[in-house]
Amino acid sequence: MKSTYLKTPLGIAKITGDTEGVAEIKIEDQNIEFQEDKDLPDCVIQAKSQLLQYFEKDRKSFDFKMNPKGTQFQQKVWEVLLEIPFGKTSSYMELSKKLGDPKAIRAVASANGKNPLWIVVPCHRVIGSDGSLTGYAGGLHRKKYLLELESPSPQQSLF
Repeated sequence: MKSTYLKTPLGIAKITGDTEGVAEIKIEDQNIEFQEDKDLPDCVIQAKSQLLQYFEKDRKSFDFKMNPKGTQFQQKVWEVLLEIPFGKTSSYMELSKKLGDPKAIRAVASANGKNPLWIVVPCHRVIGSDGSLTGYAGGLHRKKYLLELESPSPQQSLF
């Protein structure tokens, strides 16, 4: 696995992958010393470029090769997350229903929290059924920022 780093408005993103695809994109909370790997796979280079475009508001979707690691259930949840359009939100209940088990809310929330592809698999677009911001592995301040970045009405705050 090879890694690259991207400074974002929310911290430093570490992008890791190989020729099979990008396996992980995570945000680092503290300033870290980072060293770029040499001979990065194309998908890792593309992921870095596309994330940069996303933060510049020049990209709404991602099309590089992805290879996140997780259980079969987690993979299903992450696939459903990819269906949430840019600028829209969904709830854990809605995701559970899409997966065919309305009672699986906690399992869906757990899989959502284990999403290894920050921003790209848009777990930040999942909110509470009552419209509230709910837990987010990267911190609620980051979730709020991302939802506002994607909001079609940037002059109005969603939360």
